[in-house]
Amino acid sequence: MADLLVRNAAVVVTMDAVRSERADADVLIRDGVIHAVGQALAAPGAEVIDARGCVVTPGLVNTHHHLYQTLTRAVPGGQDALLFGWLKTLYPIWARFGPEEMFTSAQVGLAELALSGCTMTSDHLYLYPNGARLDDTIAAAAEVGLRFHPTRGAMSIGESAGGLPPDSLVEREPAILEDMTRVVDRFHDPRPGAMVRVGLAPCSPFSVSRELMRDAALLARDKGVMLHTHLAENDEDIAYSLARFGCRPGQYAEELGWTGPDVWHAHCVKLNSSEIELFSRSRTGVSHCPCSNCRLGSGIAPVRAMRDAGVRVGLGVDGSASNDAGNLVAEARMAMLLQRVSRGADAMSAREALEIATLGGAQVLGREDLGAITPGRRADLAIWDVAGIEAAGAWDPVAALILCGPTRVRHLVVEGRQVVREGQLLTLDLPRVVERQRQLAARLAEGL
Repeated sequence: MADLLVRNAAVVVTMDAVRSERADADVLIRDGVIHAVGQALAAPGAEVIDARGCVVTPGLVNTHHHLYQTLTRAVPGGQDALLFGWLKTLYPIWARFGPEEMFTSAQVGLAELALSGCTMTSDHLYLYPNGARLDDTIAAAAEVGLRFHPTRGAMSIGESAGGLPPDSLVEREPAILEDMTRVVDRFHDPRPGAMVRVGLAPCSPFSVSRELMRDAALLARDKGVMLHTHLAENDEDIAYSLARFGCRPGQYAEELGWTGPDVWHAHCVKLNSSEIELFSRSRTGVSHCPCSNCRLGSGIAPVRAMRDAGVRVGLGVDGSASNDAGNLVAEARMAMLLQRVSRGADAMSAREALEIATLGGAQVLGREDLGAITPGRRADLAIWDVAGIEAAGAWDPVAALILCGPTRVRHLVVEGRQVVREGQLLTLDLPRVVERQRQLAARLAEGL
């Protein structure tokens, strides 16, 4: 791989230990790794990206998504529902998916993330109808070129057993554990710089048994992989936990081994102070999904309290059926705004929101090799053109990324390779993929 030199950036936001920002700086990349950050760097024979008029940041990291849902945006009947009613509307549609729907929707969702500055994303796939497998989304990520942390999710308690999902979408728990073992053994790469790592992710406490939660935790620790689920998303979620388990979600998670540095939970909108303290003490991570929480009326997660207590927090776009977008830099802006609505105008700065979207997400996903532009870290960079209309008149180009834009990258580099150049995705014939997505969505709608 040839060296890559990002030259003449207006600002390089390093996210190093002191959060330094380097003006008029270059970044030299060698063998997929940040080699140097400085001025007037020399690299004979290197490929050059001219970053004049641009802000360079670490690639954004998305810690929670349901990529398959890009096929079910703005579905009538679910547009104005709370979480449980929204799920009831969409489960029958998702039950008609198959491998092609999973693959194509993942391509579209990953492309959308890439264009918004995201270099790494997790994905929570918890239903496998009609022969679909986690392999389908992993193949899509390989084509798009993003770093990927898919999780083998599951649902095992259907309506007939008191759960929320229809029986047609649940699996037998022995088969779930068997496939969890298969995908970890086949795809998980624990090495620094890994392009694919796999996690285990029973969907939620209201769709799997206590035994599966416990067994998944035991399996994850045996295999050395991370754990992920939804937790404390809204008031309905809390009421279910109290009625079904006799305790709050945080206590339920702790009892079953679902706290620790190898665990991250999505949403956590309704965590109380004792649960926040538990997550801080155990180094449990949280994926904050502000736009989805707004769309479903779930509330405002106590991110300020979490951060002040030392809880690791990253951002997630959540599924495109509940967001309905997959733009991670827009998610960072919403995270900042919601904390200000909740706690006042000084509750979160633009730079803190950018930190959560980059370094914070990398830390939540256990990626100490990512999240900063410093020598030795992997070369995942987002390059933002702040010379355009979105940031015209901005006095502070770094804060402008969150406060006014742009919301689409000029260039995106993953593991030292360009995935986006001049605002265009290089790795897919995106118009063709989008057209196929439209055809698949129309076919699903016609079947209702």
